Amino acid sequence: MTTCNLFKLLKEELKNGSSDLVTRPSGQIIRERIERDIEKEKNGEIIALDFSKIGIIDYSCADEIVAKLMSRLLGNEYGDKYIYLTGINENQKENIEVALERKDLAVLAEMRDGKKILLGNLNNYLRETLELVLKKDKITAKDLSEIKKLEANTSGTRLLNLHKKRLVKRMDEIRDGGRVWIYESIS
Repeated sequence: MTTCNLFKLLKEELKNGSSDLVTRPSGQIIRERIERDIEKEKNGEIIALDFSKIGIIDYSCADEIVAKLMSRLLGNEYGDKYIYLTGINENQKENIEVALERKDLAVLAEMRDGKKILLGNLNNYLRETLELVLKKDKITAKDLSEIKKLEANTSGTRLLNLHKKRLVKRMDEIRDGGRVWIYESIS
């Protein structure tokens, strides 16, 4: 996991002495810097955006940074990479969540108290499947089928959809002479 310290980026890019992420133009500057850094990372990398030293983030900045990054990530603009938020406080959570919900996006995050949460929109059956992946850390479609009493194609589709939303990593493994997809938590 690569950590992107937003406070450090704020100081380097805006040089205004503030610890707050406010206004769409400021968010655009920070997002563009994050994008340049993401491009340097290898495929499969998890990029943690660290909010722990940030004060507030308003809606326009949350939309410009988090929602646009997630939207572009899902559009495969950055390759096979993942975004995870860390050090979130309650006020930041609210504005980030609204920005994600308005674009029907979701991202995994860790609050400042260490609690792991999902921000944004995700339908109930995918949310339930994600919770199981997070609990188990790694899972196959066969495992999910057995645990949830689902058809194999249903469990495979759920896991693939979580991967497409960049909420879980997918790797292949050779088991018993065949190829098996393993889905893994990014947190």
